[in-house]
Amino acid sequence: MSARTENVSRTYRVAMAVCSPIVRRWGRLTVSGLEHLPLDGPVLLCANHDSYWDPVAIGIAGLPRRQIRALAKSTLWNFPGLAPILNGMGQVPIRRGAGDAGALDAAIQHLRAGECIGVFLEGTTTRGRPLRARSGFGRLAQAVPEAAVVSCTVTGTVDIARFPKRPRITVDFSTPGEGALAEGEEPGDFSVRLLAEVRAKAPIATSGRKRKAAARDAAVREAREELGDP
Repeated sequence: MSARTENVSRTYRVAMAVCSPIVRRWGRLTVSGLEHLPLDGPVLLCANHDSYWDPVAIGIAGLPRRQIRALAKSTLWNFPGLAPILNGMGQVPIRRGAGDAGALDAAIQHLRAGECIGVFLEGTTTRGRPLRARSGFGRLAQAVPEAAVVSCTVTGTVDIARFPKRPRITVDFSTPGEGALAEGEEPGDFSVRLLAEVRAKAPIATSGRKRKAAARDAAVREAREELGDP
């Protein structure tokens, strides 16, 4: 059995340790399929994204095997004191919706150095609405074909703040059902395929508060329709 050769940064370990009680204890974290996450070598990990807690939950779940360097929105580096932490964790800033070639180049360098890069296929949190798959993940897979491709689903994180009701967070690692990027497959099509697989296991979720608000709005609309009020 091979052993992990990667050195996990101190900042990454501390950040995961600080958040671990929330995710593991309060969130009753359950992890499965961890054996699909290679101990070493380049890894491209894709996941769904419904909550800001998703990268934390995935990071904690994967820590026994890898440090996951996520492509994160560049605006996070603008928050006072956060930039050194993000840099210490090895996160890669990317400008959303800007076709950030520089961020992809940086991610490629990390992959070629044998590291693990995590990408949210939808690019941002869904907020309860379907979003299209971004082609960036497929482009990375095309640029570094030797990288292992791992799918990840995370559920339950949208309910972390539903005090006093406790969430049940699950993180599941797996290999793509139809394999990695196929010969002749377009990067965008690859991302679409993976997102479909991931969402089949982890349907789009919204927080409890948003679900209640949506139900309330629906009830109001129904009452107005019955009264003939447009």
